[in-house]
Amino acid sequence: MSKQQPHKARKRFGQNFLHDHGVIRRIVACIGPKKGQRLVEIGPGKGALTEGIISVTERMDVVELDRDLIPILKVNLFKFPDLTVHEADAMKFDFTSLKTDEQKIRVVGNLPYNISTPLIFHLLSQADVIEDMHFMLQKEVVDRLAARPGDSLYGRLSVMAQYYCSVESLFIVGPESFDPAPKVDSAIVRMTPHKTLPYPVNNIKTLEDMVRTGFQQRRKTLRNNYKGVLDNEDFAALEIDPGLRPERLDVEDFVRITNYVLNKEG
Repeated sequence: MSKQQPHKARKRFGQNFLHDHGVIRRIVACIGPKKGQRLVEIGPGKGALTEGIISVTERMDVVELDRDLIPILKVNLFKFPDLTVHEADAMKFDFTSLKTDEQKIRVVGNLPYNISTPLIFHLLSQADVIEDMHFMLQKEVVDRLAARPGDSLYGRLSVMAQYYCSVESLFIVGPESFDPAPKVDSAIVRMTPHKTLPYPVNNIKTLEDMVRTGFQQRRKTLRNNYKGVLDNEDFAALEIDPGLRPERLDVEDFVRITNYVLNKEG
């Protein structure tokens, strides 16, 4: 590993730099990069994880918002001429622009806690160009992504992530692996977009609306949450018990509700 240049982590960018080489090696092993693959890292920081990956792939794209980190990154990784640095906000970045005709992109990153959920939604909207994603996130966010129907953390994020991807929680990383140390545990998640959607919806925006409405008041029943949208006859046609709470429905149920509403309106 090359010597890291000093840089004070900035709160406004949600920076916590990973410095535990054992954890870095374990993450790289989980990603399993191969030479010639198109890997894209969000928020490379000072390049600790970047170096582990580009040593194998020999080329890489990184998206970094903090302009003061970019020269440090280039110094730390000077021996890799095929490192392409995009000074950009990942929340607005067009990841489809990095896909080539030959292959999809693989996305990795230690994501800032303060934007991790909207950033994941931004990436899910471009899932058709992504082979897989490996992220370091707050453990609770990973638990939400991977939650199953009936789990207390199962909600909107779980449904939308699992509509697009299979989700695996890989391992937990303690605060001591970062500088500065966050106040909570982190975890590594693997998200692999489905090659063919198992339950395709006729309008993704309507699915998002139906899921949001369903979980708006978690403690209330589907009958209450979908009042004015679905009546008892509709629930009977869908073969869904209106007395259930939203966390009892799986992805297929929300897709069926959505397509039913679209047909009813159309």
